[in-house]
Amino acid sequence: MKRSTEEKTKVLLVEDHAMFRERLALLISQDFDMTICGETDNIQEALEIVQSAKPDLALIDITLKGSSGLEFLKDLKAREINLPVLVLSMHEEALYAERVLAAGAKGYITKHESSQTLLRAIQCVIEGKVYLSEHMTETLLRKMSGQDVSSSAMKRLTDRELEVFQLIGAGRTTREIAETLRLGITTVDTYRTRIKEKLGLRNGTQLQHYASNCVQQGMAG
Repeated sequence: MKRSTEEKTKVLLVEDHAMFRERLALLISQDFDMTICGETDNIQEALEIVQSAKPDLALIDITLKGSSGLEFLKDLKAREINLPVLVLSMHEEALYAERVLAAGAKGYITKHESSQTLLRAIQCVIEGKVYLSEHMTETLLRKMSGQDVSSSAMKRLTDRELEVFQLIGAGRTTREIAETLRLGITTVDTYRTRIKEKLGLRNGTQLQHYASNCVQQGMAG
């Protein structure tokens, strides 16, 4: 039997691709125990919905219009809002999972996962647990035990620089990165320059090679 709207878990969707957001809303709404209490493509509106609708969980993309899911997490923390957040991303888990957990998220899942896996992740976070894939859990445990030491250089990158770095590693051109992150081409070039400086790389070829290797090896951010 379906639960009443008042009893259902209220989910806020923050995703800037309208078609994908619609699919997510349909999937979640089909679950008898959950309902969508709001959906948006930007952080400002998301924070307003948090205040008005009082969601039980937020499902948020890491890449948003003019900002990122990481900024949303920081805003929640600054406002002392205790809202469980599950981060959904096109980026590989190893590049972002540790960073979003440190920012306050309760889970991280990539967009290539199945619908059933996403629903399990949502349920896990609702129950007060942390959701990561089995592979990522093992990776973080190895790091904590000192068996896997990643380069500290990656930690020098800001959240936006890490997004640009990941896309470079995935073989995207400057124009494609600009379109994906909704940035100007000059802005992307500026980020590329900063990344090279922080990682001690001499030119674009070295940056492309290093970024590609990091993405392939799943180096943590």
